Amino acid sequence: MASGEPDIKEVEDSGQEDQQIVSPDMLIKHPLQNRWAMWFFKNDKSKEWTANLKLITAFDTVEDFWGLYNHIQKASRLPSGCDYSLFKDGIQPMWEDASNKNGGRWLVNLNKNQRQTELDNFWLETLLCLIGEAFDDLTDDICGATINIRNKGDKLGLWTRDARRGDATLQIGKKLKERLKIPQKIGIGFQAHSDTATKAGSTARDRYRV
Repeated sequence: MASGEPDIKEVEDSGQEDQQIVSPDMLIKHPLQNRWAMWFFKNDKSKEWTANLKLITAFDTVEDFWGLYNHIQKASRLPSGCDYSLFKDGIQPMWEDASNKNGGRWLVNLNKNQRQTELDNFWLETLLCLIGEAFDDLTDDICGATINIRNKGDKLGLWTRDARRGDATLQIGKKLKERLKIPQKIGIGFQAHSDTATKAGSTARDRYRV
């Protein structure tokens, strides 16, 4: 062999070293039990409410969820009057939707100080509860969740399908409170959409509290 020419075995060995062994798990996306849709709302008073509501995208794998979450702005950085919503695909984040009209929401109120300290963690944990089916056999009762950014205080809502299902609703509320690590002494309330709709300008009474 001429001086300076690479040894064939060395080339082969070098090529093998450069080839990365990829785990099959890195090539296969992990499916979710349900397909979910992320929505964004921006309060432009010159438009109809529905015109301010935009579908960002829908996804049905763990990897696509993280790709979306890491790409969009954090909830704490949204301007006042904006919302994020994550709902099962096919359900719109509004009371009038057939899947929502008989339901309600567990409501977590956050003050302005909590926007920088807890809001993003609360929202992410709620999203993980949804896509991870943390409510077990009550998953069919779950419609979605919203985060509302407002000057007077932000609100996180977990929406359920049927406000008349008292035991199921209470179990869902307890699980949410547990996952968000809300202290026992701080209560959260559940409001039926039908009650909220008839209480324009005032606060609807809680049907349940945990």
